Amino acid sequence: MKFSDFDSGSWEENGHYYDTCLIPFTGLTGQESPPQAVERLEKLRDYIDRIERPFRGRIVVYPAVQYDNDNKAHIINEICHNVKSSNFRYAIVLDAGGTLTAGDVFESDLLIAIKGFFDDNSVRGIALATQEIQEMWQKDMNRKCD
Repeated sequence: MKFSDFDSGSWEENGHYYDTCLIPFTGLTGQESPPQAVERLEKLRDYIDRIERPFRGRIVVYPAVQYDNDNKAHIINEICHNVKSSNFRYAIVLDAGGTLTAGDVFESDLLIAIKGFFDDNSVRGIALATQEIQEMWQKDMNRKCD
């Protein structure tokens, strides 16, 4: 679900079911023409929908970090830290810019890079992304049982 689908009452009632926050990173530079920016945002929206759909009821999609700049890793790490400190157990970063590494966003539990997951075909890419999310949850469950 999108963050905007909740009001304070529905979050109070159902928020405990949502343990994972998806934070999109668009990676815009400002050098894109308006049609290029629209294309990138639409592509990101489609990926978000296809990744989030199988996990409705567990993932909340937060607003995107839009622009690629020198502070992007710091900003994304701070957001990941904050959402995990207040409302969520897991933070996933969806990188449409293709400029982040797992080492950059060390506060996230999973980095899904669109370039890495979606190069050969989007169906396989979506399957890989959903598998990575499930594996992240499973690893955590296994640690709890040990």
